[in-house]
Amino acid sequence: MSMILLLLIGLNLLASFKGFNDLSFIRNYQFHIGSIRAGEQYRMVTSGFLHADIGHLFFNMFTLYMFGPVVINYLNEFSFGLIYAGSLVFGSLLTLLFHKDDYHYSAIGASGAVTGVLYSAILLNPDMSLYLFFIPIPIPAYLFGIGYLLYSIYGMKAKNDNIGHTAHFGGAIGGYLLTLLKAPYLLTEHTFMVILLAIPILLLFVLVKTGKL
Repeated sequence: MSMILLLLIGLNLLASFKGFNDLSFIRNYQFHIGSIRAGEQYRMVTSGFLHADIGHLFFNMFTLYMFGPVVINYLNEFSFGLIYAGSLVFGSLLTLLFHKDDYHYSAIGASGAVTGVLYSAILLNPDMSLYLFFIPIPIPAYLFGIGYLLYSIYGMKAKNDNIGHTAHFGGAIGGYLLTLLKAPYLLTEHTFMVILLAIPILLLFVLVKTGKL
């Protein structure tokens, strides 16, 4: 297995288990609008290595373990690391943009970075299929990716749960843009998929521009 993939999973495990047993550790390094606007911008990165519980940690690390190698195989380890880090930052920046006036807003989790890796993998290998535990037939990965972002838009609009939908979406945007930057051949070889995966991103900006989100 890739060393950088193992390193990222290891850092997530170490930081998360530390946080499970030390609430002050979570409070010091979580994404928190008031603290970030007061100058603690490091939280925009450190929050991406903390998780709320074992289930949250397992889901993110399992997804990273499954799709990280796809990105590495098509690109390389450095590009994978860049996409992971860039997606994490994109997720935090979009969250900061959407919640900049909500000084009490806080969040933790690698979901933004992991969603960026997932979206990158789908762009690079659009013929992939996923097996979801509640659906006994393979689902085309691109349908899952698009559906996931449409659900994230719904979650951002409804605001009826504690899931960081904005970070997921920001991470997907980061993964999408950075993958095209690192593999511009996709624009000509997978043109239809590039356009298809851009639809939820364009929809988000239209909703923001029209004041509906």
